[in-house]
Amino acid sequence: MAPAPGPEPSRPDPFKVAIVGGGTAGWMAASALVKLLPAQDYAITLIESEEIGTVGVGEATLPHIKIFNDALGIDEAQFMRDTQAVFKAGIEFVDWDVPGESYVHPFGTFGEPWAGVDFQHHWARARAAGKAAELHDYSYAIAVCRNAAFEHPNEDPKSIRSTYSYAYHFDAGLYARFLRRWAEPQGVTRIEGKVVDIVRDPASGHVAALRLESGIAVAGDLFIDCSGFRSLLVGGAMGVAWHDWSDWLPCDRAFAIPSIRTEPLLPFTRLTAREAGWTWRIGLQHRTGNGYVFSSRFTDEERARDVLLGALDAPPLGEPRLLRFEAGRRATAWAGNCVAIGLASGFLEPLESTSIFLIQAGVMDLIGLMPTLRTGIDPRLAAEYNRLFEVHYDRIRDFLVLHYTANRRHGQPLWDHVRSMELPDTLAHKIALFEASAAAPDYRYGLFSRDSWLAVLVGQGVLPRSWNPLAEAIPIDELEARLADLKYRIEVNAADMTPHGDLVRSYCLAPALEPAA
Repeated sequence: MAPAPGPEPSRPDPFKVAIVGGGTAGWMAASALVKLLPAQDYAITLIESEEIGTVGVGEATLPHIKIFNDALGIDEAQFMRDTQAVFKAGIEFVDWDVPGESYVHPFGTFGEPWAGVDFQHHWARARAAGKAAELHDYSYAIAVCRNAAFEHPNEDPKSIRSTYSYAYHFDAGLYARFLRRWAEPQGVTRIEGKVVDIVRDPASGHVAALRLESGIAVAGDLFIDCSGFRSLLVGGAMGVAWHDWSDWLPCDRAFAIPSIRTEPLLPFTRLTAREAGWTWRIGLQHRTGNGYVFSSRFTDEERARDVLLGALDAPPLGEPRLLRFEAGRRATAWAGNCVAIGLASGFLEPLESTSIFLIQAGVMDLIGLMPTLRTGIDPRLAAEYNRLFEVHYDRIRDFLVLHYTANRRHGQPLWDHVRSMELPDTLAHKIALFEASAAAPDYRYGLFSRDSWLAVLVGQGVLPRSWNPLAEAIPIDELEARLADLKYRIEVNAADMTPHGDLVRSYCLAPALEPAA
């Protein structure tokens, strides 16, 4: 006779993760953790206060956000309706090098590799022989932007229509609320309240609990700091130092203001260089987002406000809102049992729409190195996380600085300053290498891709003097014919695409917003 079954062994308590702060960073973290980690092993709590609010002006993203949403299983059309989103295939830079000229940073490739050699080497060789068009004529994504058209990329890798990807323009505040509605039913516990005290473990120095204004104490094994510029845990409690990059990125203010939406609905972000910084224009379904990022060393706030209002192409909806910031990052993002994500870890101006990407990268890197009850807070996990954190920020910094230093806007103090400033060694090497040999950075991890570097280097007048000698394998007449055929295929296919506004209306049109009370 079999013995009677005994009581089932009790499961250990789950590993407790407490997120401090909501907004885009907090709810992206909560959503990914609750979806991708084993539910039985982790308990996810998010603490936020409706009174504190968030920065909430982010509107432009990079293609990685689609990967994030897909990982959560989010329906694209519904997400776009709920966040007033439109598609984005690139970023247009107006007047950045020479006033009166513009170029596009596309979310797609330039050309095709031939004979095992990257496209820019063939282009540089043909250009030197007078047998090539401008580089931008060989990008399908740029043609999409120029035509104000959009369709989802073709899944056939042999099709020219498969050579681009896309991101979105959306309302960041609506996105945070969308993720909250998605995450709470999945198991995230939200607590309304303000943190008024941080309880530390006297032996380890780790955070043991957070005491709220209501008197509630929220204990945790790992704390994620999404408290914005305050950096309540990592910068505050853990005292992690700040690396100031304002010498390289001197813009430290921004005015933001929405305006009435205009037609056509453009599938790209437009950034225009101004006397002391640059303005942005980002179209959404219900409005256009506008702003002026500027340096207080080279203009004053009243002048900056006037420049922004004078740049609007439609009546404003409200008054300009001023934001103050400093470019840089924390020395480390993971300290003790606290991990900073989003503005709590650093800030790089929104020149290339990297803010939400850096949140996503921080969240996904953390999931890949997530502690468990078995491992505890292993310092080796933190060290690897911090290494990846540095890679992300330092590579993006170099890319942003390139936009400033490669300019011919002579006679304007900001632009004269950034053109002559001493560069990070890593960036100086990249520029010199490209000029000498057409070799462009091609990272396997992090931002930005070879094609992104090509767009900005060539778009701002940094041109190669030579190329990979293997490109000589193709006879010059054959190379000329290949380039002409590529240009023709791009033009013909792009001209046949659906106007962007028409696709938005048929695919993801948002219901009309309720009138304000």
